[in-house]
Amino acid sequence: MENRAILKERAQNLWGSFARKVDAIGPSTTIEPIPDFDLAEIGGLEGPKDEIQTYACAATSPQVYAHWGTYPPSGLLLIGKQGVGKTLLVRALANLTQTSFLRVDVPRLVVEVIHQSGNVGELLAGWSQTLAEMPPLTVLFEELEFSQAREIGDHRSDLPVGPVMDLLLDLVDRTIAIDATLVLGSTSHPDTLRHAFVMPHRFERVVEVTPEFPKDVIAALEIHTAQAEKRAGHPLFESIDWSLVVAQHREPSTGDWIHGMHAVLRRNARREAAGESPHLITTSDLMEETRRFTQAAHRLTVPSGNYL
Repeated sequence: MENRAILKERAQNLWGSFARKVDAIGPSTTIEPIPDFDLAEIGGLEGPKDEIQTYACAATSPQVYAHWGTYPPSGLLLIGKQGVGKTLLVRALANLTQTSFLRVDVPRLVVEVIHQSGNVGELLAGWSQTLAEMPPLTVLFEELEFSQAREIGDHRSDLPVGPVMDLLLDLVDRTIAIDATLVLGSTSHPDTLRHAFVMPHRFERVVEVTPEFPKDVIAALEIHTAQAEKRAGHPLFESIDWSLVVAQHREPSTGDWIHGMHAVLRRNARREAAGESPHLITTSDLMEETRRFTQAAHRLTVPSGNYL
């Protein structure tokens, strides 16, 4: 295999050149040439982790599929609400297979193409040509159910769904057709996802990413508190009763819980900057932050489920 530094530079240069030629690509895609994220950094989710490791064999040990009389799926679809770890799983897959990670923000891509009245033919041709020249790649089409994505305003009935679907399906098919490319999609709205995405030879393997409550949430929090203390170089927390903290509410996603933990850390950082001597973070501190989060979340949510 080529030196990873060479592959990194090649991936950055190729994708950067494509983004400069096609205006819609730059704002809607990101390339991570050498992902540095391990599956062990994801708390719980043992089932999805197993699926990711199985799919990784398509890049690391393709011969094992033939040995068992089977073949890798053309693509994986990860379903689960926002903040449960879908994108992290794909980053970990890229790291596991030593491939570059290309993330496609599908709702943003749709908006960019529509607003810029982009040349779709130029986008498609450039997409195929660039991917064919890229080093081995893991590609994530994030939030395929574009019309309900929060990023562009839930339930967007004004979008030209037919032409957009034609574009997205073409992009997915062209990506799957590229050798040495692992292709995944994700959505937090699987109930309304168009069936065309899960046809054979597209995202034919569906993986549900739903943390087991409270076990997986606690596992993730323990990982992230340990990482925070490692970055700080000293203890930050007392012995935390995570079961008591998490048992208060089921609604927050794993990502929400982690953001809440960091909010408490930031509050202590502010106190230290003000010349105070903040104490180690306690179970009570985290429970108070949970109360703040849920109160704010309830005030932001309207009956239709939209967020203001």
